[in-house]
Amino acid sequence: MKRFITVIGIIALLALLWSGMEHFAGLPVFPVASANTHCMADTGSNISGSMPAPGTGHIYNSGSKALDGLSTFFSFSGFVNITWANVFMIIIGLVFIFLAIRYEYEPLLLIPIGTGIIIGNMPFVQDAGLELGVYEEGSVLNYLYFGVLKGVYPPLIFLGIGAMTDFSSLISNPRLMLLGAAAQVGIFLTFLGALSLGFALPEAGAIGIIGGADGPTAIFLSSKLADGVNVLPDGTTVRNLIGPIAIAAYSYMALVPVIQPPIMRLLTTRKERLIRMKPPRAVSRLEKILFPIIGLIITALISPSSLPLLGMLFFGNLLKESGVTRRLAETARGSMIDIVTILLGLTVGASTQADVFLTPTSVLIFGLGAVSFMIATAGGLVFAKAMNLFLRGGDRINPLIGAAGVSAVPDSARVVQHEGLRYDPTNHLLMHAMAPNVSGVIGSAVAAGILLSFLL
Repeated sequence: MKRFITVIGIIALLALLWSGMEHFAGLPVFPVASANTHCMADTGSNISGSMPAPGTGHIYNSGSKALDGLSTFFSFSGFVNITWANVFMIIIGLVFIFLAIRYEYEPLLLIPIGTGIIIGNMPFVQDAGLELGVYEEGSVLNYLYFGVLKGVYPPLIFLGIGAMTDFSSLISNPRLMLLGAAAQVGIFLTFLGALSLGFALPEAGAIGIIGGADGPTAIFLSSKLADGVNVLPDGTTVRNLIGPIAIAAYSYMALVPVIQPPIMRLLTTRKERLIRMKPPRAVSRLEKILFPIIGLIITALISPSSLPLLGMLFFGNLLKESGVTRRLAETARGSMIDIVTILLGLTVGASTQADVFLTPTSVLIFGLGAVSFMIATAGGLVFAKAMNLFLRGGDRINPLIGAAGVSAVPDSARVVQHEGLRYDPTNHLLMHAMAPNVSGVIGSAVAAGILLSFLL
């Protein structure tokens, strides 16, 4: 509860500051910035490297050149160009790093993203040709951001996830897949909510996927639907929402241990939380090998647009379960996914430049994302309770595992395990929760493919 109050308090404070930031967004932090504008104008010829025309009567000596050089240096420094919007975004980056280190909320994601936010909001003169920002063509960050903009990184993340995922719990109890499907209700309800708030169809589809609590899927879909390039039927261009959607998706993934427990306790009774489930049956090696092959074929036929994600997920799992490609599987779930996670987190964070990110639209996306994630969690819990109406005795399901239907693997399954042990120290739910958890990954990717096929 202390963590919940701390995190909610931080979010509320940032939201309050954000709501009043629009007025101060473009104002410099240091008033001296305006004073140096004159210096920049006076020394403009020297900045470009040219000399004054002969006969102007302007005599240059080493002292004046030194002063002009210092003036030019100062005019390009961050002290002159920083604004309150930059300061606010840097504070958000520091909060991300704080949550990752202090509470260990998804540190592998929040530390790269938080650092990227700080890097992306370091002020510089954008028209000086220095090629520093993530949106400046030719800059290093822009090249790295290409993997986000074109949806290259998410399939590679899915390859690594597949290589480290054990589908045994899902294979042993296939009916639990329904819980993963039920949790995706948050995606489609949020899609409708975004439409009602005035977002265009592609933008609403990209926002809705936040409810799946799957960062790579959210980035993949937003890079296709809300990339700031596609043209709508009325001739307008969709907004570039990749940054806000990605930050919202990863934020709620990291806050799974904070957001889900209160909803789980609200929608279940103590008696339901104490339900003990049958141990999963042993799964043969042949079943583990056949599952990714059959799963790939079926999901690709249902939703061909999800092939880049699910194809890589099942391919990675086949590398793991085949037993003859251990080196490839270890690379996929080890060094490769670590490298891609670093690049993805850093560039997504850097894309939150204050002048692009700090808008009322971003606030709406964060709000819709929170509602979407809560609805997804509730959907899994309620559906598990509904399934118990048709089950008897040892076949009954502990409704807590329904919360794992969101695809935040394996954090939501760990939250279920923690909540189960809270009420019965001998009731281990982790293996049961992994079934709806991994099916939620598949479900969110299928949902993304369906939205993509209808809205692109």
